[in-house]
Amino acid sequence: MNHYDVIIIGAGAAGMMCAAEAGRRGRSVLIVEHAKAPGEKIRISGGGRCNFTNLHTTPNNFISQNRHFCKSALSRYTQQDFIALVDRYNIAWHEKTLGQLFCDQSSKQIIDLLLAEMQEGGVELRLRTSADVDSVEKQDDGFRLTLMSGGSAQFPVTCNSLVVASGGKSIPKMGASGFGYDLAERFGLKIVETRPALVPLTFDPALLERLKPLAGVAVDARVSCGKTIFDEAMLFTHRGLSGPAILQISSYWREGDEISVAMAPGVGVYDRLRAARSDNGRQALQTVLADMLPKSLAQHIATAEKATGNIADLSDRQLRRIDQAVNHWAVKPAGSEGYRTAEVTLGGVDTNDLDSRTMQARSVPGLYVIGEAVDVTGWLGGYNFQWAWSSGWAAGQAV
Repeated sequence: MNHYDVIIIGAGAAGMMCAAEAGRRGRSVLIVEHAKAPGEKIRISGGGRCNFTNLHTTPNNFISQNRHFCKSALSRYTQQDFIALVDRYNIAWHEKTLGQLFCDQSSKQIIDLLLAEMQEGGVELRLRTSADVDSVEKQDDGFRLTLMSGGSAQFPVTCNSLVVASGGKSIPKMGASGFGYDLAERFGLKIVETRPALVPLTFDPALLERLKPLAGVAVDARVSCGKTIFDEAMLFTHRGLSGPAILQISSYWREGDEISVAMAPGVGVYDRLRAARSDNGRQALQTVLADMLPKSLAQHIATAEKATGNIADLSDRQLRRIDQAVNHWAVKPAGSEGYRTAEVTLGGVDTNDLDSRTMQARSVPGLYVIGEAVDVTGWLGGYNFQWAWSSGWAAGQAV
């Protein structure tokens, strides 16, 4: 029976980071991945260029029942630390909006970086290999697992430290599952309810029919739910709403909630309409609105408000109603597109059951949980990758 100091389940961003750090410290490390290649979510991220971190990362960019939990890992392995690692491998990168950093060429460069770091640490990587929750047993000096390779071959292994880096439920077509949560529960750890996050929102059929002509229209919007507000792009789709602003707010939205949308944020629509009525009342409302909104959206609002004539014919009351339609659109989504398209999973292993410095389970010595499996979820824009690097690094120093 093969024995390792550390076995890591999941060769994603957090798992590979942890493996590289543990290997660097001289630990014998086995990392197993059920897919045919490591880092598949890294590969598809950022349109194939991997938004690998964010310059503005702080604990405030994360959602958790314990908002303080992420502070230790994020402060000990920062975005600047990962940027330095990227620079060491001569990977060219660029900054997009809001501090988001992307590879100039390919996300595969980040995967190759992590593989090189693991190789330097002598890490053993086994692909198309998985573990069944029921096969993981706690022993006095560690853990015993029965791994399955190629769908049939089974082989037992033991380890002193077991790291759960199996991610969440998002994008099941890539093999995502609740394995990490099931394993944690088996060892008595609590799970904060999970749900899709960073996901497009959907509308009921009646509203979809009314908005059908807008599918494909994008605007820079201010979207809010409760006291949470995001200013980013929004896209009308054939299912509802998407785009960065909607993905961001989806992590805070719950079924039954309304969201409020400003489609010309910072523009005094009512004042602009009154001025246009005074200066050139023979203009059509949609013509005036088209100076503030995409033409098709301007036409839709004018039609919906039954205001397709000259702007001179519209009262102040009507102009205020149009202002509301543009910058105070209150809409109640029917749901979301679910884990199928969600970028991450909200919720996960309760942080009260983990040590924030080491990521070790308080009640199960030797068991660690990192990355997306933990109840720490970042905003859109590279924050979830930074949590993967930071939590993986923290566990890698302790296993």
